[in-house]
Amino acid sequence: MIGRAATAQDEIVGDGTTTNVLFIGELMRQAERYLGEGVHPRIIVDGFELGKSECLKFLETFKMQKEISRDLLLEVARTSLNTKIAPALANPLCDIIVDAV
Repeated sequence: MIGRAATAQDEIVGDGTTTNVLFIGELMRQAERYLGEGVHPRIIVDGFELGKSECLKFLETFKMQKEISRDLLLEVARTSLNTKIAPALANPLCDIIVDAV
């Protein structure tokens, strides 16, 4: 299940697979703890669903509309590439990627 989630994350977004795997692992660890205390799995799933709904509500209120500009695209490219390769390589590469778009 975790492998499929990581693959889907990589295919859809192209980044964040490690974060995704760590987040799922923590949810599973907490679920295991509650199962050990005798909490029914349906209650745990309901709690996860409630948490997801609350997160989505928060994100709707928190998001900002931004005009897509070259500078914004450079920021996004730098953020992504700096987690994958050395910044000295990432920064010049960002210009090339954004100019290609």
